[in-house]
Amino acid sequence: MMDFIMVPTILAIITLGIYKLFEMFVCKKERLTIIEKMGEKFTPDMLEHKINFSSIGNFSFSALKLGCLLTGMGLGLLVGYVICAATINGYTGTVDIGYRMNDVASLIYGACVLLLGGVGLLVAFVVEMNMNKK
Repeated sequence: MMDFIMVPTILAIITLGIYKLFEMFVCKKERLTIIEKMGEKFTPDMLEHKINFSSIGNFSFSALKLGCLLTGMGLGLLVGYVICAATINGYTGTVDIGYRMNDVASLIYGACVLLLGGVGLLVAFVVEMNMNKK
Protein backbone atom coordinates (compact mmCIF):
# COMPACT_ATOMS: atom_id res chain seq x y z
CA MET A 1 0.00 0.00 0.00
CA MET A 2 2.81 2.45 0.83
CA ASP A 3 5.30 1.06 -1.68
CA PHE A 4 5.48 4.36 -3.56
CA ILE A 5 7.06 6.12 -0.57
CA MET A 6 9.38 3.37 0.65
CA VAL A 7 11.87 3.59 -2.23
CA PRO A 8 12.53 7.35 -1.87
CA THR A 9 12.66 7.02 1.92
CA ILE A 10 15.24 4.23 1.85
CA LEU A 11 17.26 6.08 -0.77
CA ALA A 12 17.21 9.24 1.34
CA ILE A 13 18.33 7.35 4.46
CA ILE A 14 21.23 5.70 2.63
CA THR A 15 22.30 9.03 1.08
CA LEU A 16 22.13 10.78 4.45
CA GLY A 17 24.17 8.01 6.07
CA ILE A 18 26.92 8.23 3.45
CA TYR A 19 26.96 12.04 3.73
CA LYS A 20 27.27 11.94 7.52
CA LEU A 21 30.06 9.36 7.29
CA PHE A 22 32.12 11.60 4.98
CA GLU A 23 31.31 14.63 7.12
CA MET A 24 32.57 12.82 10.22
CA PHE A 25 35.96 12.11 8.64
CA VAL A 26 36.32 15.65 7.30
CA CYS A 27 35.41 17.21 10.67
CA LYS A 28 37.95 14.94 12.39
CA LYS A 29 40.71 16.21 10.11
CA GLU A 30 39.64 19.82 10.68
CA ARG A 31 39.65 19.38 14.46
CA LEU A 32 43.11 17.82 14.39
CA THR A 33 44.39 20.73 12.28
CA ILE A 34 42.94 23.27 14.73
CA ILE A 35 44.50 21.46 17.70
CA GLU A 36 47.90 21.44 15.99
CA LYS A 37 47.70 25.19 15.29
CA MET A 38 46.66 25.89 18.89
CA GLY A 39 49.58 23.81 20.15
CA GLU A 40 52.05 26.05 18.37
CA LYS A 41 50.72 29.23 20.01
CA PHE A 42 50.17 27.79 23.50
CA THR A 43 52.34 29.06 26.33
CA PRO A 44 52.23 28.03 30.01
CA ASP A 45 51.30 31.54 31.21
CA MET A 46 47.97 31.17 29.39
CA LEU A 47 46.83 28.83 32.18
CA GLU A 48 47.04 31.63 34.74
CA HIS A 49 44.32 33.71 33.09
CA LYS A 50 40.86 32.85 34.34
CA ILE A 51 37.92 32.92 32.00
CA ASN A 52 35.08 35.17 33.13
CA PHE A 53 31.92 33.51 31.85
CA SER A 54 29.63 36.29 33.09
CA SER A 55 31.07 38.69 30.52
CA ILE A 56 30.12 36.47 27.60
CA GLY A 57 27.24 38.18 25.83
CA ASN A 58 26.06 35.31 23.62
CA PHE A 59 22.62 34.99 25.20
CA SER A 60 20.10 33.33 22.92
CA PHE A 61 16.63 34.78 22.53
CA SER A 62 15.25 31.73 20.71
CA ALA A 63 12.59 31.04 23.31
CA LEU A 64 11.43 34.66 23.22
CA LYS A 65 11.25 34.65 19.42
CA LEU A 66 9.37 31.36 19.30
CA GLY A 67 7.01 32.43 22.07
CA CYS A 68 6.19 35.75 20.42
CA LEU A 69 5.75 34.04 17.04
CA LEU A 70 3.34 31.44 18.41
CA THR A 71 1.46 34.08 20.43
CA GLY A 72 1.10 36.20 17.31
CA MET A 73 -0.10 33.22 15.28
CA GLY A 74 -2.62 32.31 17.97
CA LEU A 75 -3.89 35.87 18.06
CA GLY A 76 -4.05 35.79 14.26
CA LEU A 77 -6.29 32.72 14.35
CA LEU A 78 -8.51 34.33 16.98
CA VAL A 79 -8.78 37.62 15.06
CA GLY A 80 -9.44 35.69 11.84
CA TYR A 81 -12.27 33.78 13.48
CA VAL A 82 -13.79 36.95 14.91
CA ILE A 83 -13.62 38.68 11.51
CA CYS A 84 -15.16 35.68 9.72
CA ALA A 85 -17.90 35.25 12.33
CA ALA A 86 -18.77 38.95 12.20
CA THR A 87 -18.74 39.41 8.43
CA ILE A 88 -19.82 36.10 6.85
CA ASN A 89 -23.47 35.20 7.38
CA GLY A 90 -23.90 31.61 8.54
CA TYR A 91 -20.19 31.08 9.24
CA THR A 92 -20.70 29.76 12.77
CA GLY A 93 -23.76 27.67 11.89
CA THR A 94 -24.12 24.42 9.97
CA VAL A 95 -25.33 26.15 6.81
CA ASP A 96 -23.19 25.60 3.70
CA ILE A 97 -21.70 29.04 3.06
CA GLY A 98 -20.47 28.25 -0.43
CA TYR A 99 -17.20 27.87 -2.24
CA ARG A 100 -16.45 31.59 -2.54
CA MET A 101 -17.03 32.28 1.14
CA ASN A 102 -14.68 29.45 2.11
CA ASP A 103 -11.99 31.07 -0.02
CA VAL A 104 -12.59 34.41 1.66
CA ALA A 105 -12.45 32.80 5.09
CA SER A 106 -9.17 31.02 4.33
CA LEU A 107 -7.73 34.27 3.01
CA ILE A 108 -8.74 36.10 6.18
CA TYR A 109 -7.23 33.37 8.37
CA GLY A 110 -3.97 33.28 6.44
CA ALA A 111 -3.58 37.05 6.41
CA CYS A 112 -4.27 37.39 10.12
CA VAL A 113 -1.88 34.59 11.07
CA LEU A 114 0.94 35.96 8.94
CA LEU A 115 0.36 39.56 10.00
CA LEU A 116 0.20 38.92 13.72
CA GLY A 117 3.01 36.34 13.55
CA GLY A 118 5.19 39.04 12.00
CA VAL A 119 4.10 41.51 14.66
CA GLY A 120 5.09 38.93 17.29
CA LEU A 121 8.57 38.64 15.76
CA LEU A 122 8.87 42.44 15.69
CA VAL A 123 7.95 42.55 19.39
CA ALA A 124 10.62 39.92 20.10
CA PHE A 125 13.15 42.00 18.17
CA VAL A 126 12.31 45.18 20.11
CA VAL A 127 12.56 43.34 23.44
CA GLU A 128 15.89 41.81 22.39
CA MET A 129 17.27 45.22 21.41
CA ASN A 130 16.18 46.71 24.74
CA MET A 131 17.80 43.84 26.65
CA ASN A 132 21.06 44.26 24.71
CA LYS A 133 21.19 47.98 25.55
CA LYS A 134 21.07 47.28 29.30
